[in-house]
Amino acid sequence: MAEQKGIIKFKGSIGDISFYKSKDGYMARERGGIDASRIANDPKFQRTRENGAEFGRAGKAGKLLRSALRTVVYQGADSRMTARLMRDMMKVIKADAVNDRGQRQVMDGEVELLTGFEFNEQGKVSTTVFMPYTPAIDRATGQLTVSIPAFVPNQTIAAPTGTTHFTLKVAGALVDFEAENYVVDVKDTGMLALDNTATTIQPLVCAVTPASTKPLFIALGIEFYQQINSKFYLLSNGAFNGLALVNISGQ
Repeated sequence: MAEQKGIIKFKGSIGDISFYKSKDGYMARERGGIDASRIANDPKFQRTRENGAEFGRAGKAGKLLRSALRTVVYQGADSRMTARLMRDMMKVIKADAVNDRGQRQVMDGEVELLTGFEFNEQGKVSTTVFMPYTPAIDRATGQLTVSIPAFVPNQTIAAPTGTTHFTLKVAGALVDFEAENYVVDVKDTGMLALDNTATTIQPLVCAVTPASTKPLFIALGIEFYQQINSKFYLLSNGAFNGLALVNISGQ
């Protein structure tokens, strides 16, 4: 690997040299690697094929979960979220004690390992929301609930400078990683003032398919707003709004 010098920077390939831009600047390296057909057929690469199969499975599972939570993820995720979720989804697959290596599945693993996953490392729910809350999953009825007792916003919410209001959101999702589909429901508190007034809200109850045997997820998120005149403006630069998986039931 070498750094490109000079005024003109290249991207692409010339002969066996690849030119590209990375976080370290414009770089150049010699192309190489092992022939794809050898990796696919040579017994020496059996482990590589097994790892590749499970890596691909983790990628698909992470994408499906992100899609299920899309409406709440897009305002509360950092640029590294996809890679971090992929890493943790691999832990789920590796926890599968049923299938052989290379055949391990998310559904036979432990999706509960994702509990506590923060979609935005810059604005974690765990370091933003300090009032007690209780997430609960009722698989029989399909109700996924977050209950929050009365709280004083200024004492229990670590809000960024300029915040006048905030919203708490709950997403309840049923995700079938085998059929690659999902059912999701989202509820929110509406706009709440960031002040010293004791605030009471009703439990946020999401509804999915009753009596399902598929994994169930509860995500709790927070968004911050600034009121100017009669309008609310979302503080959406990605540094504040958070979302976390706060309860999971595998099956």
